[in-house]
Amino acid sequence: MAGAAGTAGTAGAAGTAGDADRRVLRRDVALVCLADGIVGVSFGATAVAGHLHWWVPIVMSLLVFAGGSQIAAVGVVLAGGGAFAAVAAGAVLNTRLFPYGLAVADVTSASPGASGSSGVPGKRWWLRLFGAQVVTDESVAFALRHTDPARRRAAFWTCGVSLFIVWNAAVLLGVLAGSAVRNTAAFGLDATFPAVLLALALPTLSDRRTRTAALSGATVAVALTPVLPAGLPVLAALGGLATIWRPRRRPARASDAETSRSPGRRPAPAELSAGGDR
Repeated sequence: MAGAAGTAGTAGAAGTAGDADRRVLRRDVALVCLADGIVGVSFGATAVAGHLHWWVPIVMSLLVFAGGSQIAAVGVVLAGGGAFAAVAAGAVLNTRLFPYGLAVADVTSASPGASGSSGVPGKRWWLRLFGAQVVTDESVAFALRHTDPARRRAAFWTCGVSLFIVWNAAVLLGVLAGSAVRNTAAFGLDATFPAVLLALALPTLSDRRTRTAALSGATVAVALTPVLPAGLPVLAALGGLATIWRPRRRPARASDAETSRSPGRRPAPAELSAGGDR
């Protein structure tokens, strides 16, 4: 009886801890969704107010679902850039999602309630496809907070699905608002794109080499803005990455030190004692 009571007490404590974890997860995800929803409304409103067709931001949100890339691409178009520059700007920002996908590859093929992923190629392909679609900075960050596979899946899918729904609904709401209010500058929405991109960049500037690359790239972009079409100076700013490249140095070897000695020089007594009698 005592053992059964102890087992029941342990199970009850585990259940209480699990409920607390779920409440914390829902709260944190709700806050992230609120922040992203505000950005989504601004994105949709600014896009249509900039004379883009109403369906462009909506389709982008459904198919691309990457706020930073969408903002960069639309920002290039609204600045007068071409389609190639807009797509390239969005693609450059989206390259960060490749290592993200590798980091959560174990959870994108299993639902939150699953006991484990199938591990069979081709099985649940639709789930893997949608899992890749909802790989974002936020969903990956939530998943990597946990080491337990079940919690990782729950965190990833809760955040990913919630963000997908909220973002697309917010963009639609922004499109409707932007269609009714043409002068988005009166509400300060014209500053949304640069403000969001700045917010994405600031956390990465803690490292000195990164700051050097960013400053070099910004200098290149500003210098080329008067002579290149809109959108291309931003891509040219990638040249700033060259400032952090360092050639690989060949490690020094003992044989190199021996061959560097002058042939005509007699070895010092310390060298003879270190090398032994010959």
